[in-house]
Amino acid sequence: MVSYDEALRTILDNVSPVGNEQVPLSEAVGLVLAEAVTTPWDLPLWDNSAMDGYAVRAEDCKETSCKLRVTGYLPAGASAEGMTVAPGCAVKIMTGAPLPAGADAVVPVEETEETSGEQVAIGAAVKVGQHIRRQGEDIRQGETILQAGSPLRAAEISLLASCGKPLVNVQRRPVVAILSTGDELVEPGTPPGPAQLINSNSIALAAAVREAGAVPRMLGIARDNRLSHLEKLRAGLTADCLITSAGVSAGDRDLVRAVLEELGVKFLFWKVAIKPGKPTAFGIFEGKPVFCLPGNPVSSLVTFEAFVRPALLKMQGRHKLLRPTLQATLREPLTGGSRMQFLRVALEQEAGRWFARSAGNQETGILRTSLLADGVAQIPANSAYVVGDEITIQLLGEPL
Repeated sequence: MVSYDEALRTILDNVSPVGNEQVPLSEAVGLVLAEAVTTPWDLPLWDNSAMDGYAVRAEDCKETSCKLRVTGYLPAGASAEGMTVAPGCAVKIMTGAPLPAGADAVVPVEETEETSGEQVAIGAAVKVGQHIRRQGEDIRQGETILQAGSPLRAAEISLLASCGKPLVNVQRRPVVAILSTGDELVEPGTPPGPAQLINSNSIALAAAVREAGAVPRMLGIARDNRLSHLEKLRAGLTADCLITSAGVSAGDRDLVRAVLEELGVKFLFWKVAIKPGKPTAFGIFEGKPVFCLPGNPVSSLVTFEAFVRPALLKMQGRHKLLRPTLQATLREPLTGGSRMQFLRVALEQEAGRWFARSAGNQETGILRTSLLADGVAQIPANSAYVVGDEITIQLLGEPL
């Protein structure tokens, strides 16, 4: 039986990105860049107006008010070629339009008054460069703007679009096969009979896989016989990653490990000194990770969060693999058992400080506690905490 740290290190040492692909930029959000990107031109491309107003010469507007002759009009999208702002003159200009020759400032329209169709009054002194976006002030041509491994959010998508990239080279999302095992299981939508249970694990794990950015492939249920396990597990091993739930303990019908070894999976560990999640196994098949998680729904999701999610993120080329953490003050005592415990906790904030308490009954059959949990505290074996102690909480989901 390995420790939590040993198990996680073993997993991350044995997984790697699954490969690259080109996708349309509009479909790239949430993916990870597979190569560095340099800009093909300056951003902005040319000097342009940051406001609707008038392009002027600051030299003509030293006083708190002046009147200028309007000699032209530049809407966005129009060329400024051949247009010049002469002394004592102004050109009406819209946001984003190129700055005409001779102009060195823009006066917003709300700071002006048109006294006639050909004259405008400027109500305040003008500074050189005001309300002008200069060519290349954001990014220079040839500058590396994004590194390989950068997650693509809306901001990165905007920048890539500004660089004229219709396609982007990204790390491919891994395809994750998901299998539940057991004669007692029926799929959602089928009313459970006597001694039957709903196969909630596959649906829950598929949701967790999607949340981690990967693509789930549902394999259904392997029944408690060797042929059913062989058929389902063989199909699962064609994916980039395989997750099974249940069937890895020591019972007569726990066939998963034996059948996977028969199919060529090399197991690197099969028990972890944690609670919940002791019967968790990890192996490799042709360079692809295989996770065998406990069948209890709470244990299944806890071990996914602890081990599978970081692996899937690494397989997508991400560098930040673990959830963010925060320090919280305990509002109730906590005592560790003989193994490291993953304790689901609820958080409250008061006067700028975070406080933590148990989210509820920690038994592995109680799903409600997971609904009330904001994070997980890792409680070392044989440890004890009292009210007021500071502990580290790993958040579940987005930061609070």
